Amino acid sequence: MLQLVPDDVPDSAKGAEVVRRILSNLAQVALGIAELRDLYGTGHGKDGRSKGLGVRHARLAVSCATALATFLPESNEARKGRPLT
Repeated sequence: MLQLVPDDVPDSAKGAEVVRRILSNLAQVALGIAELRDLYGTGHGKDGRSKGLGVRHARLAVSCATALATFLPESNEARKGRPLT
């Protein structure tokens, strides 16, 4: 288990509330990216005239996805006791 659910953070951990809030926000990032894909992606039978997401917001989504995609495997490595390089 990666202990990514806010309830997995012990009350005694320093900054527990902050970590819980960040973990909750990561879940919201994943949901938001999926929603943007549904609205602006080229899938779901949309025609070629569909207008995509603006550059600024696309970069925001990519940056958030990158942070999440980095955090998850690092969490798995930490769970296994492997040092990050």
